[in-house]
Amino acid sequence: MTVTLADIQAAARRIEGVAVKTPLLSSLELDRRTGGQVFIKPENLQHIGAFKFRGAYNRLSQLNDVQRQVGVVAFSSGNHAQGVALAARMLGMPATIVMPEDAPSIKIAGTRSLGAQIRLYNRRQESREQIAGQIAADSGQIIVPAFDDPDIIAGQGTCGLELIAQMQERGGPPDLVICPVGGGGLIAGLSTVVKELVPAAQVCGVEPESFDDHARSLSSGQRQQNTGSATSICDSLMAPMPGELTWSINSRSVDRFVTVSDRQVEQAIAFAFRYLKLVVEPGGAVALAALLQGGLTTPGRRIGLVLSGGNVDPELFCRCLDRNPEP
Repeated sequence: MTVTLADIQAAARRIEGVAVKTPLLSSLELDRRTGGQVFIKPENLQHIGAFKFRGAYNRLSQLNDVQRQVGVVAFSSGNHAQGVALAARMLGMPATIVMPEDAPSIKIAGTRSLGAQIRLYNRRQESREQIAGQIAADSGQIIVPAFDDPDIIAGQGTCGLELIAQMQERGGPPDLVICPVGGGGLIAGLSTVVKELVPAAQVCGVEPESFDDHARSLSSGQRQQNTGSATSICDSLMAPMPGELTWSINSRSVDRFVTVSDRQVEQAIAFAFRYLKLVVEPGGAVALAALLQGGLTTPGRRIGLVLSGGNVDPELFCRCLDRNPEP
């Protein structure tokens, strides 16, 4: 099983007029710091404040009438939860979301406000997959994976279709595309688009340093798991390991993976607020963090960069600004 450019183009037709076609932004300050031309795709401006709505709507819109009556169940720390909840509400179906009890309160509240039923769990002691599986067995609801699903990946890939088209309108294709990585669904869709439409462009995935499973997997040649004790402020990127399907794509289509520290992510959040006038959550800011650190070869290059989400708790956001007065 794989995901093709045709699958992503079909997803784009399904979500057209429903999802937000997020703009492409530029920044003189980023260009000055990198020596290149940086084009920012702000998916924090998408419905529910994250790219996840794209995949959720693409998946749910293909359910038949009987399946819609029963509804769906998903597990997520917040952005996929909200994406599924909103798509379900739009399509008139019930949704149950399994969420960690330590998920950001803004994400729990947002999911609940969209009408979904929430089942909280302890991520250290319980398995979200088992909980969702039991709910599905008891209720008949359809499980909607957060990333390891071809329709989810195809939906996320529409972000890449827009990015390439918008960059072409702004002078030409990218030389480098930088994207956050958690379970790998977004970058699987995006990298499929990039490698089909701009084969010479490089794709770089960015992970929190405590959740570097993709970087280690690429080095070892097989999927690697994160330790159960690992922590990060990037709650949306704390997947236990690369997905089976996503890794089968990303191992071929992503050129490299780099990591950033929580401190670097905080600095990127502060930079986005001060210079881009955008509110970005930790997981959504990792690609920007990597670019700001200067470890990527950027002078003279056209760079596409995805900010994947903006659902950050106010307390954490204020702390990032207070700790980073001059990014």
